[in-house]
Amino acid sequence: MQVRVLFFGMLKDAAGRSAHTLDLPANATLADLLTRCGRDFPALPRFFDSLACSVNQNYASRQTPLHENDEVALLPPVSGGSPEADVRDQLSPAVALVRHRIASRRIADSLKRPEDGAVAVFEGIVRDNSRGRRTLYLDYEAYEEMALKQMQALVAEARQKFAIREAAIIHRLGRLEIGETSVLIAAASAHRAAAFDACRWLIDTLKKTVPIWKKEYFHDGAIWADGEAFPPEITHP
Repeated sequence: MQVRVLFFGMLKDAAGRSAHTLDLPANATLADLLTRCGRDFPALPRFFDSLACSVNQNYASRQTPLHENDEVALLPPVSGGSPEADVRDQLSPAVALVRHRIASRRIADSLKRPEDGAVAVFEGIVRDNSRGRRTLYLDYEAYEEMALKQMQALVAEARQKFAIREAAIIHRLGRLEIGETSVLIAAASAHRAAAFDACRWLIDTLKKTVPIWKKEYFHDGAIWADGEAFPPEITHP
């Protein structure tokens, strides 16, 4: 059977490509695919202990059986945030991946309703230094279809975990300059504590679970940012 494999972040650099098609036996599992990738791309196995895998945009264990035309993604620890959207798409509570400036005030204003007593907003901003070096700019990439599904699931879970009415997550992709907003999270609720708690939980969980990676560019080179370790339920479900 044929299976399509996608590589992201530092794995893409190690493999020297972003995608590859493998011919595997009919009873192959995700573990078998990793073994084969390790043989075909010798620079990959050193990452295997820390990566997560997905099958058809859902996190999967290494015992997961594979089928003809499955899409498998090898995902390094994430370092976070679709097609390009315009400002009108940002005026409603939403999750989105965009390649233009995030309209932070408009998104926050769009969340407000008469029953709300608070809107908490978090903005991640590109700073001018990292690792003791001066940063020139950042470049974000994502496994876009899966990232959007994960972001939508986070908003739904936040509504259940916290007493919020609505939330929005918008993440930039592509090149970002110093001072630009890379991610916006906003939560609306009747009381401020719930909005603050939901906002904090959303950004912390996004940075651990949503497949978005950033590459940092300096005067003397570039490096993929170290991601936060995946939760055990993702790497060893």
